[in-house]
Amino acid sequence: MIERALRALRGVCQRLERGASVPADVPTQIVGFIQTFADRCHHGKEEKHLFPTLEEQGVPREGGPIGVMLQEHELGRGFVREMAEAASAYARGETDAASRFVSAAQSYMDLLAQHIYKEDNVLFRIAENVLDAPTKAALVEAFEREEAALGLGTHEHYEAMASELEKAWAT
Repeated sequence: MIERALRALRGVCQRLERGASVPADVPTQIVGFIQTFADRCHHGKEEKHLFPTLEEQGVPREGGPIGVMLQEHELGRGFVREMAEAASAYARGETDAASRFVSAAQSYMDLLAQHIYKEDNVLFRIAENVLDAPTKAALVEAFEREEAALGLGTHEHYEAMASELEKAWAT
């Protein structure tokens, strides 16, 4: 789902770089998706549940993949703050807002491409190898509680949003 929103973000940035306009609510909508789904839901589940569980199993925070992931989460949040500020400025019609949005978005997309690769090829493989079946089941339950705390239908809402954004803006 995150990758679908990133494809939409890339398409929006390409249009803005060509000097085309996009509806003012689109950058804000993408930022909202990233803040709520990618960061609060996905990264939140990792930070509250997966990382502490891995640490309990002996995976080090410092000098290991957990520390790298946490640093990248913080770096990504900084880029998203820049994107949010630029999206607001774009909605107000500020002349340099589109270029500021594109710059922050490109940094974020570059980071996320590397981050997702590291999750898939390092972090999640470590988790698969060090966590037993009951621990994995407990994590799934914890993840489900996190999603439920966001509100009924929130996951489905963001899944539909990612799909709509991708259809409208991905190139």
